[in-house]
Amino acid sequence: MSSGLAALLDDVAAIAKLAAASLDDVGAAAGKASTKAAGVVIDDTAVTPGYVAGLAPERELPIIWRIAVGSLRNKILILLPISLLLSAFLPWAITPLLMIGGAFLCFEGAEKLIEAFSDSDGSEEAEVVGDPAHIEKERINGAIRTDLILSAEIMAIALADLAATPLVTQAVALVIVSIAVTAGVYGAVALIVKMDDIGLHLAREGRGMVVPFGRGLVKAMPVVMAFLSNIGMAAMLWVGGGIIVHGLEVFHLDAIPHVIHGAADTVAGAIPALHGLVHWLVTATLSGVLGLAVGFVIVWVLHKVVPMVTGKKAH
Repeated sequence: MSSGLAALLDDVAAIAKLAAASLDDVGAAAGKASTKAAGVVIDDTAVTPGYVAGLAPERELPIIWRIAVGSLRNKILILLPISLLLSAFLPWAITPLLMIGGAFLCFEGAEKLIEAFSDSDGSEEAEVVGDPAHIEKERINGAIRTDLILSAEIMAIALADLAATPLVTQAVALVIVSIAVTAGVYGAVALIVKMDDIGLHLAREGRGMVVPFGRGLVKAMPVVMAFLSNIGMAAMLWVGGGIIVHGLEVFHLDAIPHVIHGAADTVAGAIPALHGLVHWLVTATLSGVLGLAVGFVIVWVLHKVVPMVTGKKAH
């Protein structure tokens, strides 16, 4: 009897150790995958505040909450099953799909750059005129659609880094990545869009040095929002270009990746004290240049070539 109990306890201990090891594997895989997806997360965080621009302050947090719920639904209910099916049956398709998503990001970044240099005065004011409920619904739907693309990139990047792990580990790690990324992105977005209200409250209710700090916060927010918009645009080009570079390497089309990595090695080698930072900056910059070139080509095709072929004007 005692030997049977001892054997049972040994089995329980073995199962516990296996479970702990599995949790460690899942945690490590999720952390590594989240790190690889960080570029798209920056993009997502920078882009999202624009969806509440011009709307009533009291509606900002409810709108962000609804976008966050839609984002989590995108990841868990749509992209997670698709990701696992791809991993199980079509693993070779992950890299091409990543490159398509990267090209889309390049297109978005290039189009935003073109819009920034074009005459678009009054466009934002015109956008917020009309029924507030309808505008809010359109903004939320548009944000969730954009999030689907960015979330697909996050999941695909994470999945590519989890390819060697068991399917169950992939599933749990992707759920962890989904929740962590969504909470991180939309928590940061909520803080960013309410920062001016926080500053206003400090300026009105605070004392001593808190009052000028609050006023400075209010004055700084338009600059911060403009900076975030530029960061979002740059991140789209950098991330999109980087994904394309990685895809070219996977398919052994090494000419462009060789130039980028060679330039990064040369410049970083000249500054040994900052080798890692300089290498990353050069790689990111050249990936962004490639992304911009790809984006301009796609914009030209969609806005010039396609309308000529179909006989329809581009919007």
